[in-house]
Amino acid sequence: MSEAPDLDALSFKGRSGLTRILNATGYSLAGLRAAYRGEAAFRQLVWLNLVLLPLACLLDVSRVERVLLMLTPLLALVVELLNSAIEAVVDRISLNLHPLSKQAKDMGSAAQLLALLIIALTWALILL
Repeated sequence: MSEAPDLDALSFKGRSGLTRILNATGYSLAGLRAAYRGEAAFRQLVWLNLVLLPLACLLDVSRVERVLLMLTPLLALVVELLNSAIEAVVDRISLNLHPLSKQAKDMGSAAQLLALLIIALTWALILL
């Protein structure tokens, strides 16, 4: 009985140095394109960011407040990317209804809800 050779996880990682950075950038841009094309919630958050980020630059607030006003909408984009990734993996495994699949998707949705609440709370506390 032959054993399968031990596979080094690093052998799957690809190149190093500048090539790795360029490849990683390409993968990241592909992920952003896929999210924008395939996820309505991501598109909505992009448009929200296109409103809130310039608005944060125009408001008469301190630098720290401006950073908070800009980071919170960007955080929601990050959370939505992770939520969409979780949903894609769950759907890839099986489209059958399963309590753990539902739980994973609900938790991703809850994370996004909290990110949106963070935006609202941050903007309200700074502006009001």
